[in-house]
Amino acid sequence: MSGFVFSEKPIEIARGEDVWLYDTNGNEYLDFGASYACTPVGHCHPDVVDAATSQLEDLMYVQASYPHAARTALYEQLADTAPVDVDNVWLCNSGTEANEAALKFARHATGREKIIATKQGFHGRTMGALATTWKGKYKQGFEPLAGGVEFVDYGDIDAMREAVDDETAAVIIEPLQGEGGINPVSTEYLQAVRVATATSGAAMILDEIQTGLGRTGSMWAADGHDVVPDVLTTAKGLGSGLPIGATLCRDWIAENCGNHGSTFSGGPVVSAAAGATLDVLEREELPAHAAEMGTYLREEIDERLGDEIREVRGDGLMIGIEVKRGSNRLLRELAIEHGILALPAGRTVLRLLPPLTIDRDHADAVVDAIEEVIA
Repeated sequence: MSGFVFSEKPIEIARGEDVWLYDTNGNEYLDFGASYACTPVGHCHPDVVDAATSQLEDLMYVQASYPHAARTALYEQLADTAPVDVDNVWLCNSGTEANEAALKFARHATGREKIIATKQGFHGRTMGALATTWKGKYKQGFEPLAGGVEFVDYGDIDAMREAVDDETAAVIIEPLQGEGGINPVSTEYLQAVRVATATSGAAMILDEIQTGLGRTGSMWAADGHDVVPDVLTTAKGLGSGLPIGATLCRDWIAENCGNHGSTFSGGPVVSAAAGATLDVLEREELPAHAAEMGTYLREEIDERLGDEIREVRGDGLMIGIEVKRGSNRLLRELAIEHGILALPAGRTVLRLLPPLTIDRDHADAVVDAIEEVIA
């Protein structure tokens, strides 16, 4: 008997520390994928380990209708860090669940059905979140999905304005597309989405599952674009690898969100880990460090690889390198020959999502290796 769904890589990971992973043979890997941005403060940060371990010894689990100090503290931390007025928090176990809740809340609060999503966007794999995910390969064999979803071109202001009307419950959008290929948009575009939704009475759902928690150079990508959504979703790095997600809402959504719940909403252990993660992000000023290191990485890649690649793009430490041939072979060579782990974002994009704790030596090592495998 073996696992299924995931295709296993030929590297069995045994342990991790900060930006490094180690396999069962003792080989060392510089982790520039962070398992899709799940370890923003590095692997096994001692503060996060201590918080989770201490909570584990006292109480592993109690259902969310019973108040618990770790969960209550996390509610307050998330509300304090979120964009202004987006301060009602619902906790869950993943980004997909956070987006699923956001869609449900928006439909119930508005009494409308229509959802606007963007082409190349990715919002999850459960039936509702999957309905707002663009690529057909994720949906194949699972249809029919939730109805009422309309897709528009990402970054096209006119298309968005035309699509959003008085039948629209919500627009769900990533401030920087991840799975779609690390595709950025302008502040003008996101602010136009904000105006269109506010004018029509629809909710703006900002999917910050991958962009949040300092990844793009500010605590939330919304901050960098001066946009305040009605709903903001987060997950991935929130628990430093432990499974947790959150849906943050303005009052008008939270006050009429409908009947929703989850057995494992805000468990004590994951809440403690998430609280410690937020503490480290703030204390070590990792969002600002991500902005500095991201600029350095993109400049080095552009200067040294400019003629060998099509484009380098992204914000902070969410970087996509569009190459001139398939990315999977390059990823294999980076891992096997250079001990560097990265990710794809489509067939021709190398995606870099390292822990926000990397330094220039780590960045230089990665650029050296990419230069060699491309050459």
